[in-house]
Amino acid sequence: MARIKLDFENAEGHTLAGLLETPPPGVETLRYALFAHCFTCGKDIAAASRISRALAARGIAVLRFDFTGLGNSDGDFANTSFTSNVQDLMAAAAKLESDYRAPALLIGHSLGGAAVLAAASRLPSVEAVVTIAAPATPGHIEHLFSGARGELEETGEAEVQVGRRRFRIRRQFLDDLSHYADAEHIRRLKRALLIFHSPVDEIVSIEEAAKIYKAALHPKSFISLCNADHLLTNREDSEYVAETLVAWASRYLNLRSHAEEAGPGTAPDVGPGEVVVTERDDVFLRGLYTEHHQLLADEPKDAGGSGLGPDPYQLLLMALGACTSMTLRLYADRNDLSLDDIEVRLRHERIHADDCEADCDDVGGGDAKIDRITRHLVLTGDLNPRERERLLRIAERCPVHRTLEGAPRIISDLDDSSENG
Repeated sequence: MARIKLDFENAEGHTLAGLLETPPPGVETLRYALFAHCFTCGKDIAAASRISRALAARGIAVLRFDFTGLGNSDGDFANTSFTSNVQDLMAAAAKLESDYRAPALLIGHSLGGAAVLAAASRLPSVEAVVTIAAPATPGHIEHLFSGARGELEETGEAEVQVGRRRFRIRRQFLDDLSHYADAEHIRRLKRALLIFHSPVDEIVSIEEAAKIYKAALHPKSFISLCNADHLLTNREDSEYVAETLVAWASRYLNLRSHAEEAGPGTAPDVGPGEVVVTERDDVFLRGLYTEHHQLLADEPKDAGGSGLGPDPYQLLLMALGACTSMTLRLYADRNDLSLDDIEVRLRHERIHADDCEADCDDVGGGDAKIDRITRHLVLTGDLNPRERERLLRIAERCPVHRTLEGAPRIISDLDDSSENG
């Protein structure tokens, strides 16, 4: 599975750190989900990581992120509120929609569960909502601040203990909770709802799950997490959540029919050294197969595609970049160079021949256009200038680079068996 860093700005202009967990090669991305973690936790908490990975393995890509002022996200936690958490969720959903596809599933753990219940009605793409050990309303956490209420009233801010960590909050946080005092928004949810809760949860009582269930209209479901603690620290508990979640979601997100719309999922027979490309829809989505791997190619939404895979030129750049990086690593290891890390950034452009600055003597001028690939190397390590310059020259020797510069001859033919009649 691939984990993609997906940073984005929230309503206040702060950069929030996200991580998109995507399905492994050969597993189609059926839907996208958004995961909201527990109060003062981070996106990398064990339960969030395990559930996201398990869902990705089953075809649901999951974006989890750090709320403002937590983890790797910018901003001051003291300036946040439950409302700002909901706004962060909206920003994350917008990022998914712009770069991939709008989320069809919201998942919230603990206070993150209360947040997804509040945000769901504002996101038309969301078809199903899942809460894990969640309170019915965010006001449930007010008891955490009872010892600091006097200081909050007097000075407007105070330091509170949450678990093993201390956080500074301002009075605005408590004042904001009063706007979410009842569970009426749950009744207006109009989405399929699944509630996970443990009867022995000592942080959020199972009575909160009962309140959510009572407030919600059908379709709604409840699954008991017997013997699980609030943070699902036991791996088996988080994997059970993921497994049953996908089974439940398959009905309400129509996962099977969605996969069928993309075309047959069965890989064709592929011989050694061969690549096969098949149609997965009647627009641009294509299945790419080797003997042991499966990928998708597509066009972006603004070009009429669905954005489920890289476009053909991006795949070409990936091939060149991968070959470049492998060639540099092989050379560095053989010559004992202190090359710690390699990053290759590439871009393809169609430019006018008149704008070409070098190696363009044979392309003519005027309106003629040429393809230009720009390759930028970021080499990390204890390398002297001569070694760095040598590695730059070695990059041009990678086999894919030589193939592209060699103007390979492409021979096409037709399969006679495909003729009609």
